[in-house]
Amino acid sequence: MTAAFRAGTPLTAEREDIALPLVSARGLTKDFGGDRGLFGRAETPLRAVAEVSLDIARGEVLGVVGESGSGKSTLGRLLLRLIEPTAGSITFDGHDVSAMVPRDLRRFRRHMQMIFQDPYASLNARMTVGDALIESLMLHRELRRSEAKDAAASLLSKVGLTREHLGRFPRAFSGGQRQRVAIARALASQPGFIVADEPVSALDVSIQAEVINLLQDLQRELGLSLMFISHDLSVVEVMADRVMVLYLGRVMETAPTEALFGRPAHPYTAILMQAAPGAKRQGERLLATGEIPSPRNPPSGCVFRTRCPFAIAACGEGGRPALREIAPGHFKACIRDDIALSQ
Repeated sequence: MTAAFRAGTPLTAEREDIALPLVSARGLTKDFGGDRGLFGRAETPLRAVAEVSLDIARGEVLGVVGESGSGKSTLGRLLLRLIEPTAGSITFDGHDVSAMVPRDLRRFRRHMQMIFQDPYASLNARMTVGDALIESLMLHRELRRSEAKDAAASLLSKVGLTREHLGRFPRAFSGGQRQRVAIARALASQPGFIVADEPVSALDVSIQAEVINLLQDLQRELGLSLMFISHDLSVVEVMADRVMVLYLGRVMETAPTEALFGRPAHPYTAILMQAAPGAKRQGERLLATGEIPSPRNPPSGCVFRTRCPFAIAACGEGGRPALREIAPGHFKACIRDDIALSQ
């Protein structure tokens, strides 16, 4: 990132039940495949997300990081039930989302929205921006068309566009403008929770900071809960209150942002941070060796052990390391406490 970001603490909604998480997941798992293939033999399923549990508070931003294929996007889609989990449960504001029938889920989805990575692919090329927003406003907020048009103009103003943009098609916008439209569309239903899936990775570096700053401003102004998925650690450090680190669909570490970036406790986290562009390293650089294993056949024990510079025989024994609290709010899934890690 070459542009500067504005840091800040998101606002928290003033509610008596503020201590209760807005979004929760327990044991969330997603397998792909596993059907019988050629010659009738059952294929080994690909486990994209494995027994992930999380809580996101009202007004909180949870950053989710990890290499490509770590399950970040799949986890975001599972929370919104855009794809169905293989196992586990999801609750939103006390409502069991995982048990909702399709009709109830359609009505409830106004409370949970998503901002996709590619703003052009996520917008209907055959609809003007105004029609897309008006359609969403009439559906979710039951406004008359004239009211919805005014509300659509107000939404565009919130994201830095004008009423004149209502009549334009997505092809008439730049990438940054399209993503602003996508953000406006996500806000149209007045959601409490948004999954932002790599929202700036498809944009030019020169405008990434503008969109990030916009998301920060809106998140604070509206008290939104946000899952912010990114491979760019510099953006996550600015955006997130807490960070979750995924590898092969499993949680390796989760902690408040300052603690995670200042004192990474899992070797995988430290390696990610040292590999980030512009990272300031102290001492010898840590490297992950070899290739990422297939999620169809992950290693026994700790799934990171085949690439970890600190792996010992015990890392492959005794099942998967459980997430354990090593400091207030700071959890890691690693059996070793005798190694010193620095960013």
